[in-house]
Amino acid sequence: MSEPGTLQAPRRAALTFIFVTVVLDMLALGMVVPVLPHLIEDFLGGDTSRAALMVGYFGTVWAVMQFFAMPVMGALSDRFGRRPVILLSNFGLGLDYVLMALAPTLSWLFVGRVISGVTAASISTSMAYVADVTPPERRAQSFGFVGVAFGLGFVLGPAIGGLLGSVDPRLPFWAAACASLLNAAYGFFILPESLPHERRRAFEWRRANPLGSLRFLRAHREVFALAGAAFLSNLTHAVLPAVFVLYSAYRYGWDAKAVGLALAAVGISSALVQGALVGPLVRRFGERRVMIGGLLAGTVGFTLYAFAPTGLWFVAAIPVVGLWGLVGPASQGIMTRAVGASAQGELQGAMGSLAGIATVIGPTLFATVFAWSIRDGASWHFPGSAYALAGLLLIVAAIIAERATRPQRAA
Repeated sequence: MSEPGTLQAPRRAALTFIFVTVVLDMLALGMVVPVLPHLIEDFLGGDTSRAALMVGYFGTVWAVMQFFAMPVMGALSDRFGRRPVILLSNFGLGLDYVLMALAPTLSWLFVGRVISGVTAASISTSMAYVADVTPPERRAQSFGFVGVAFGLGFVLGPAIGGLLGSVDPRLPFWAAACASLLNAAYGFFILPESLPHERRRAFEWRRANPLGSLRFLRAHREVFALAGAAFLSNLTHAVLPAVFVLYSAYRYGWDAKAVGLALAAVGISSALVQGALVGPLVRRFGERRVMIGGLLAGTVGFTLYAFAPTGLWFVAAIPVVGLWGLVGPASQGIMTRAVGASAQGELQGAMGSLAGIATVIGPTLFATVFAWSIRDGASWHFPGSAYALAGLLLIVAAIIAERATRPQRAA
């Protein structure tokens, strides 16, 4: 008989598959990042200005599709199980990359990006799978394990994509397709179902749309408040891709190599925190304190980013921001215990929709703030304003999370 709180071997194997699935999904997504803008530029005859505008459209439509698809995927997984949704999504994502690799026109490439936004929405189902197979007291550690997968994919994906793209701009799409299809084939033979039939529930469109998923969150007071804090945290995530490259070049004179190394340090720092620190810290201090501590660390780190006078000071703040990686696993652990076992897919779908909204809003918000702060004639020249705003959002999130999870005093 296994010890309480430990995972049986089949469950460990299933978690390992989910880890590999998330790594490959993020790897595939990351591999196309360095080459997609250049491929769009080629279709537009080398017009960089129009290409930049089109890249923005591609990013927005991808986030919008995530917003609509996440709750649908979550509700489908609550009805039919996690396994078929994850496998079909992997197969679909692989075939979509083939479509983009062969795309003869910009319109076909755009269609491929729309499909990618839908099929990549299975991440929410993967998170529900983790909740299914992990005891409540160990979920934060397991979600941290998945967080490491995100970090690895984001760090390795662009690097591999850049290398492959230097050979042929369409080669990363073929590599991404192979990764997704091989993972789907592997899962077809290995991945067990995590949601037994007695815990499934009927599919209803009122729960499988973004507005319905938000109503689901409102029905749980603590979850609703934590979802608000998570939304602010997800919104803050957009500050790095939105301004990091331009900010570091403008303020510190960094070249592409320095930017790449710094971004790799950000990803590695977050992965180490989620892989090595979440479990021990949660066992010692509890999920609530770890979550709030992570938000406060993020606040301090982004404030340091905003005011760092040199690139060395900026780099020194990266491990501080890395502690922000404690937040997601700890808050997920709290929220998954607050809803029923049959509603884990709906919960993750709702959270995915909120993340999608943040992905749509965040880049424009932070890019606009940065542009405003360095424009000619600005009354207050403050290049770090976007990072200062990010720190402000996290301190608000910390206040919300602290109030939402404050122990209720007995009457």
